[in-house]
Amino acid sequence: MFGFGKSENAEELFQRGLCYYDGKGVPQDEVKAFELWLKAAEEGHAGAQYKLGWMYDCGLGVEKNKSEAVKWYRKAAEQGNVEAQYNLGNMYKNGLGVEKNKSEAVKWYRKAAEQGYAEAQNYLEFMAEDGDGDAQY
Repeated sequence: MFGFGKSENAEELFQRGLCYYDGKGVPQDEVKAFELWLKAAEEGHAGAQYKLGWMYDCGLGVEKNKSEAVKWYRKAAEQGNVEAQYNLGNMYKNGLGVEKNKSEAVKWYRKAAEQGYAEAQNYLEFMAEDGDGDAQY
């Protein structure tokens, strides 16, 4: 676009997607935001991958699809995106888009908790109080 390398281009696409999603400087357009984030996500941008997961999860700008949400959350989570790690934990905890799997839920909650994500820390605490030894944080 502007002579940027691959990662700068992905960041630019991500930022433009935020503008369209929020309607900052441009008309609000969830579909356009989705399209921009998809391009950035395909280039490996973790923030865009998380946003795609969230949009598929909620059905914003795209038809709701929990399996696609899991796919994009996982890509972002594996890169260390804390929100994606937490949401992936939720997907496993509740069996949304994947089979319910307490161990996987704990794994992803723990990764988010280790980065200081309070909601994940709370879930691990609640799970441990309910007698789930795997959930110790």
